[in-house]
Amino acid sequence: MRHKIATGKLSRPTQHRLLMLRGATTDLLKYESIQTTEAKAKEIKKMTERAITTAKKPGINSKRLASKIIADKSVLKKLFEEIAPRYESRSGGYTRITKSTKRKGDGASIAIIELVS
Repeated sequence: MRHKIATGKLSRPTQHRLLMLRGATTDLLKYESIQTTEAKAKEIKKMTERAITTAKKPGINSKRLASKIIADKSVLKKLFEEIAPRYESRSGGYTRITKSTKRKGDGASIAIIELVS
């Protein structure tokens, strides 16, 4: 049985969903704060936390694993040189989701996801 493995499907095919989440994770690490829907923010948080935890470990294998999530080389460099050392003493909880307003068009809940300083 597959207990506690389910992820949010976000009404998208698998490849589209993964590509969208990778792009949003890259943007979050690049700008350190993005605005998106609440459901997407929860999924972005999982991927971002995994990338930062991987970047905290030294070695080439960590860079290869992180590059599976982050395609932009400048953001990957920023992750290993600036972001990961910032969270060296922290054992998790690198991001914060703050609920915002409803979107005017369809009423979707908007959230701001940001890196904790």
